[in-house]
Amino acid sequence: MKVLVTGGAGFIGSNLVDELIEMGHDVVCVDNESAESSDVFHGNDKAENHKINILDKESLESVYKDIDWVFHLAAETRIVPAIENPNKTFDVNVMGSLNILELVRKYDTSRIVISSSSSVYGLGKPPNTEYHKTDCLNPYASSKLCVEEISSMYNKLYGTNVINLRYFNVYGERMPSRGQYAPVIGIFFRQKSNGESLTVVGDGKQSRDFVHVGDVVSANIAAATTKNKFAFGENYNVGTSKCHAVLDIANIINGDNYVFIPERKGEARSSVANINKTKETLKWNPKVNLQEWIKNKL
Repeated sequence: MKVLVTGGAGFIGSNLVDELIEMGHDVVCVDNESAESSDVFHGNDKAENHKINILDKESLESVYKDIDWVFHLAAETRIVPAIENPNKTFDVNVMGSLNILELVRKYDTSRIVISSSSSVYGLGKPPNTEYHKTDCLNPYASSKLCVEEISSMYNKLYGTNVINLRYFNVYGERMPSRGQYAPVIGIFFRQKSNGESLTVVGDGKQSRDFVHVGDVVSANIAAATTKNKFAFGENYNVGTSKCHAVLDIANIINGDNYVFIPERKGEARSSVANINKTKETLKWNPKVNLQEWIKNKL
């Protein structure tokens, strides 16, 4: 298969590109390499790599040749800049996604898998199911929900085989360690390596569903390869159904060497995925145990 991956030089995208190449696929990677949370962008020399902004329709189409599958990960993911400049967030996340969907429609591409986010659940009571009412607390979350609605419409109106994956808290190899997008585990490892006290937000008792990037990659591939014709036009949670308190993770990584910092407004106390739909429809299961992974990295 010939595959297009947008955002393919970033944290999740580069891991996906590596796996697709390992599987024998021809990969076209598109990334504008602008994420402030990344110190290094990860290009695979075996891929066809292009530095392109997804808002540039002409440049996108120039590399869109004989594509069988699309994995769309490119997005503006930073919460604070999204709040300060919602126009840019909606331009990149919504109009950029629309550019990709239009190419999929124009060239009758077989499959497109779109990366969405558990942020659409907001303060909704966990465990979160795909049937729960959404509760967007910032422009980033709203932009992701908007893309889900547009892709669902494309499925109904144009027959586009599209699947949206709602990622929970992703960690693992190549995760960012600074900036708004950095997962708390990445921040903790950076602080520990620098000999610093870990900074725990609030009381540290807030809990999250942490899912390994390798499991996120396998979820993408499961979505692209599903033979279930009823799977398309739907949203799927990608998590583990297990929640871990941030303070417990701090203790595992750095003992009691941590300090508390003020909590941020508008953040859920607990976020955990119900993944029954993903398991049943896409035949996917997470495999990586968070605590074991952390201990192996220490």
